[in-house]
Amino acid sequence: MTTSFKLKWSIVSLFLTTVVTAIVLISCQKGAEPIISNLKGKPTSYSSDVLDKWMTMQLRLMRNATGIPNQGFSRHFAYSGIAAFEALKPGMTNQTAKWSDKWNGLTGLPVTGHAKKYYLPANVNAAMAAINKAMFPNATAGDKAAVDSLELALKNEFLSSQSAEVITTSTEYGNAVATAVFNWSENDGYKNANAPYTIPTGEGKWKPTPPAFANPATPYWGNNKTIIKGSTYNAQPGPAAQYSTDPGSFFYKMVKEVYDSSFVLTDDQKAMANFWRDVPGVSSPGHWLSILQQVIKQNETTLEKAALAYALTGAACNDALISCFEGKYEYSVVRPITYIREVMGQTTWNSFLTTPGHPEYSSAHSSLSMASAGVLQNLFGNSGNFTDHTYDYLNYAPRTYATFYDIAAEAGLSRFYAGIHYKHSIQIGLLQGERVVLNIFSKNNKPEPIGKYNSK
Repeated sequence: MTTSFKLKWSIVSLFLTTVVTAIVLISCQKGAEPIISNLKGKPTSYSSDVLDKWMTMQLRLMRNATGIPNQGFSRHFAYSGIAAFEALKPGMTNQTAKWSDKWNGLTGLPVTGHAKKYYLPANVNAAMAAINKAMFPNATAGDKAAVDSLELALKNEFLSSQSAEVITTSTEYGNAVATAVFNWSENDGYKNANAPYTIPTGEGKWKPTPPAFANPATPYWGNNKTIIKGSTYNAQPGPAAQYSTDPGSFFYKMVKEVYDSSFVLTDDQKAMANFWRDVPGVSSPGHWLSILQQVIKQNETTLEKAALAYALTGAACNDALISCFEGKYEYSVVRPITYIREVMGQTTWNSFLTTPGHPEYSSAHSSLSMASAGVLQNLFGNSGNFTDHTYDYLNYAPRTYATFYDIAAEAGLSRFYAGIHYKHSIQIGLLQGERVVLNIFSKNNKPEPIGKYNSK
């Protein structure tokens, strides 16, 4: 079966074990000078402790938030990371600061004052407090109090070694950065994602799925403005596999693979599906924020590099999801549960996990995961085995991976075992995420195609 693609991609098996990796380490040039020098240290001289504390706080906010669609948390992830990154601009090396040129329309940032002194961790503290308050306006009273408490605790800690004047200057700068980033975020189109939508009808088209038979979720998310210029260029695949009810067709066999697998799931496959369920949990973007936090700790990353990783991983996750949702509602492919019940006649069949309320093609977990993994690979390279402890608090056993790409591959495959995606759509989602990463890094570092799914 041959599928037409807008890109001439070569789809490689999901289970390949040979990894062709291009490692691009993003670091400061030796001897590079910061934008201004009137500082209490450079961002490369600080640990990422302040950012670690705010990542923990943001994961708490994500875990407790209501009324936000799963993929919507990519915005909170991305814009917070950019706020942290831009808050460090007064002391950032010119090489790292050039990443700001990638932001798609961010304006209104404060001008760094050459006559002013900044304590950069305090810049980040203020920016992270302000952006999270703005992005989570409906947080619980307890969570709002926790945000205020963390901001004040860090501020008092900084005052033990810095003058009140320096901390005030840094706080004002961080707040101004957060205001600019939030104002930018409010115009990315997310408010229109649930505008009135008529579900297309016809053979093979998606329809609301059991048990809730809910209306389609965020049908216009694919119209959102990307965070990074050109990130989704050529990221859209062509139509999904040709629909057919013929038992000999590729489409029928693709669905039957999901159906047959559902009866022989191993304990590990079930554990994998639950581990990547993410709702309830920290959300799928939040899961990758948690992975990022763990990677930063594992590598003892400096504040500057941690902020860059926060910004780029969140942006890649966000933009990959925009590309994915554009395709979902363009092609409106039927979910396995609908086909299995209505075409195969298995009217009582249920997927292992509840099917999300949007079309099947392509896999969002795959696209956001490969995009996130690709950024981590570019920034951290092969840093050895990684054990994901995101869901220790739910008593899920941690899972260990040899590479960042293995994490992405498993995240995608988990949706097959969950009974909600076809393997073909998982592979396409991985390719979408990879393409987004290639676009993001195309000019700054010109990497070769990355990972197992090499684009042609």
